[in-house]
Amino acid sequence: MKKTFLTLSLAFFFMSAVLDLNAQPKSVAKQAVSDTVLSNRISEEQFVRINGIDQWITIKGDRSKPVILFLHGGPGSVMSPYSDNLYKQWEKEFVIVQWDQRGAGRTFGKNAPEELTPAFLQENPLSVEQIAADGIQVSEYLIKHLGKRKVILFGTSWGSIVGVTMASKRPDLYYAYVGHSQVVAVDDLSLYNSVLKQAKEQNDQQSLEVLESIGLPPYARAATVGKLFRIVKKYERAASTPPPADWFIEAPAYDNKKDNQDRELGDDYSFANFAGDQQLGVKSMRTTVNFMQHNLKFGTPVYLMQGAHDLLTPKEQSTRYFNAIQAPAKKYFLMPTAAHGFNAEVLETQYKIFKSIKAF
Repeated sequence: MKKTFLTLSLAFFFMSAVLDLNAQPKSVAKQAVSDTVLSNRISEEQFVRINGIDQWITIKGDRSKPVILFLHGGPGSVMSPYSDNLYKQWEKEFVIVQWDQRGAGRTFGKNAPEELTPAFLQENPLSVEQIAADGIQVSEYLIKHLGKRKVILFGTSWGSIVGVTMASKRPDLYYAYVGHSQVVAVDDLSLYNSVLKQAKEQNDQQSLEVLESIGLPPYARAATVGKLFRIVKKYERAASTPPPADWFIEAPAYDNKKDNQDRELGDDYSFANFAGDQQLGVKSMRTTVNFMQHNLKFGTPVYLMQGAHDLLTPKEQSTRYFNAIQAPAKKYFLMPTAAHGFNAEVLETQYKIFKSIKAF
């Protein structure tokens, strides 16, 4: 690992003390370095007004370092309660920004009704364009607030839809776009056939019964899409290395009745908008996505991270997309132990990519 700011600063002060007979004692020099490091420390957790509503944003790290804006998946699966478990050690080298998107986590809780009703769903639809517009304004806020030229953009799963849309619209805001479990387009039929084949090979009667009951896609209800996704996750978990057990335990500040309820209801609200539900009168966000047709040109470097055992966003699809992308630079990382979610290899690959990006 390269020398840190602290190491280089101590070397500078030591040389000054040797050359200057009137130099301050080393203990004072060390205190000066410590004060500098502490003065660069930022730790903010607050609501910020974004496109007309209060949205929850956490900013932690050394403000002299590159800023990474994380776009969570789901939609609705916020990372703010778990960020310290995964990224606390990175705060010496980056500024880690977690944002609860519109309709998710604390942002949902701040703006939600007392009861999640069909009427609320119909009157408050979500869209890819709307959330991407929020993300662009969050990026502009971070650049101004932290005094940066640009930020690094990272999107996972659903967040990769938002990330591609943001990076395509405003490449001037980003040093690079990093996509993990990159969504390219919806193909539920291929997904259904893939897990059906595995269920038959493994004589998995429980999964076969579910697949038979829901039938072939497309699906009119969000709950039906959820049933298919649960089987997909089951097979992905079996094929990949799991994350450490303590990664996805909520930080104490988020482990309470209010936050737990907001995450649960926000997840339901967001997923209904993601999948679509004819009975509830909610249009699907995901069916509007086809990046092979609309998002091939980037004005910023692109890095894609792909789990070898990912069924939901398979490597065949992301490879085709990567090969078609036009960007100033691009790299593809296939992770042998990973599926769609996070594990140790995903974080190691993230770190490798983020350290390689020239963010200055």
